[in-house]
Amino acid sequence: MLTQVLEVSKSTYYATKDRCPSQRNQENEQLKEEILQIYEKSKRRYGAPKIMHKLVQYGWKVSLKRVQRLMRDLGIRSIIRKKYRPASNHEKVESRENLLKQDFSTTTINQKWAADITYIHTQKEGWTYLASVMDLYSRKIIGYSYGKQMTTSIVVNAFHQAMQNQQLKDGKHLILQTDLGTQYTSDEFEELLAQYNVRHSYSRKGTPYDNIIQGLSLFMRP
Repeated sequence: MLTQVLEVSKSTYYATKDRCPSQRNQENEQLKEEILQIYEKSKRRYGAPKIMHKLVQYGWKVSLKRVQRLMRDLGIRSIIRKKYRPASNHEKVESRENLLKQDFSTTTINQKWAADITYIHTQKEGWTYLASVMDLYSRKIIGYSYGKQMTTSIVVNAFHQAMQNQQLKDGKHLILQTDLGTQYTSDEFEELLAQYNVRHSYSRKGTPYDNIIQGLSLFMRP
């Protein structure tokens, strides 16, 4: 046994072993330093989604949940005020503005995007979900994310991919059209759009045709 070879007691061996930081813990400490630097450089405006995007740009392979957990450990969060005042669910839905009003015309790329979640049924995994972002000028899918659960993470990841593929750092001239699904109306997604200065347009309740991307993905639905 190793303790006999080293001539140390079991308690001493395990106490020493426990004090050695694991590779995961060391990586978390490095990540915390990176997160703090990004957070401070943004003047404390960046939340977890945009910090994760920056980390990926720097070469890190990290999930949104991990960044959120490390930010909680550090006791930091975005100081950007929420776009909408606290209200009941009914009030929130009514306050979502349809900026496009079915005007999907554009003169160039990155003026108007549309995002949607497509339900895909598979034999092995049952229902799965594809979040897509389409540029209304090129009519091309510029970002997507696929998952087994319809979470906010898949719409966040699809949007990040679209921003990266379009090499867009500031969305001040961009409008994103979505439906009123909980993923798109979540605080996390709203915060992400605010950080990129993207204006959010919502399909009117009961009029799904306002979200043009649905026409592209209907063939994928059962």
